[in-house]
Amino acid sequence: MQASQINKFMDLLRDVVGEARVLWWNFFDWLAVVEWRKLNITCALAVLVGAMFQVTEPAISFALISIGVKTLAGGKRKAELAARVATDEAGVATLERRLLEAQMATLQAQVEPHFLFNTLALIGQLIETNPAEAARVHMHLIDYLRATLPQMRSSGGGTLGRQVQLSRAYLAIMQARMKERLEVCFDVPDYLEQAPFPPMMLVTLIENAIKHGLEPKIEGGRITVTARLIDTSLYVSVRDNGVGFNMHANDGVGLANIRERLRLLFDERAELIIEAPMDGGALATIRVPFSMQEKTS
Repeated sequence: MQASQINKFMDLLRDVVGEARVLWWNFFDWLAVVEWRKLNITCALAVLVGAMFQVTEPAISFALISIGVKTLAGGKRKAELAARVATDEAGVATLERRLLEAQMATLQAQVEPHFLFNTLALIGQLIETNPAEAARVHMHLIDYLRATLPQMRSSGGGTLGRQVQLSRAYLAIMQARMKERLEVCFDVPDYLEQAPFPPMMLVTLIENAIKHGLEPKIEGGRITVTARLIDTSLYVSVRDNGVGFNMHANDGVGLANIRERLRLLFDERAELIIEAPMDGGALATIRVPFSMQEKTS
């Protein structure tokens, strides 16, 4: 026999052994998970068919081997298969969690530069018109960043109290510019300050109210921040008495960002509600599930 023929035979033999190994493990896995009642029926049918075709002994051997394998190793193999499924599911869950964290980081990263760029643009305008005021706003910005940047970068989520603190710092910057044109009121009960609340959402609503509601109004106006607990939901609202919100306009980047983050964090359990009060202005409310232990990021 030539060397090439030997090589072909060896390749064929390896293929046959490989297929046999696959068939054996498939058969083994089937034995591990099949119910005893179904196995007994299968064995009985195999013996019956073997008797019809006069191959009774192989059929009985098949039945005995099947029952023996399931008795001796079926439980262990079933546990291995269950562990493999659990491992696969855990892997998928880990990937989904990492994807969610990446999406949240991307969305939060969109908010921070948005606020910082707007504030720097404000300082740039004041440098030309009122350098002394620009210097004061600049100092407010430094204080703001020193106090709040660690919170913005924290991966442990935020509380309503921290977001109120951040919003007060932001409004101090805006009051330095708008002076008497901006009146601020906070109505947030102390017992809600430790409630979890997603970072940067409250200041985004305030920024939106100033940009679209109060800045276009010559005499300025008032911003009122309130928080209340109704049943199992926390409602945080920002109301202004500015020129009003165009209910037919699409969400800007900030509001779209809030809606997407709420969806990722809470699914259908949270929402952003935009309303136009009868007496003018705009009312934006974020509803989130209330839980002192629930984690936000």
